[in-house]
Amino acid sequence: MRLWVIFFFAALGTWWVDQGIKALFLAGYQWQSRCLSLELHLNRGVAFSLFAFLGPWLKWLQVLLIAGMLLFFLKEGWIRRHPFALGVLLGAALGNLWDRFAHGAVVDYVYWHCGFDFAVFNYADVMIDLSVAWLLWSAWREHRRARGR
Repeated sequence: MRLWVIFFFAALGTWWVDQGIKALFLAGYQWQSRCLSLELHLNRGVAFSLFAFLGPWLKWLQVLLIAGMLLFFLKEGWIRRHPFALGVLLGAALGNLWDRFAHGAVVDYVYWHCGFDFAVFNYADVMIDLSVAWLLWSAWREHRRARGR
């Protein structure tokens, strides 16, 4: 039961922080520096605006992807082994999915433009990257432990 509470609150907390930050930018907040711009961008695709041509179908594809991942994690018992990382992953994924239904696009706001242009991203994107890195690192450690190293 404790692991499910961790999973639930990690997901809820990540979603809540993500939506709170996005609300600031939707309300007009912006900040500029020489290398970094914090300003509203609506991304109708996924990373680097890929698949924007799918239009409204993209959100339904993401619903299927998130549901499939959740079912896989439940079936394989991953939530019991990694409740926090998977909660963060789910909360971040649902944050971006929520944007697609509420705003027709994902709300992005961090734009690095010093030396090279980087994709515009948001808090949820960072949390997805960190949780996937954490899961990969944990899997690598489990694999090493199983091999006796």
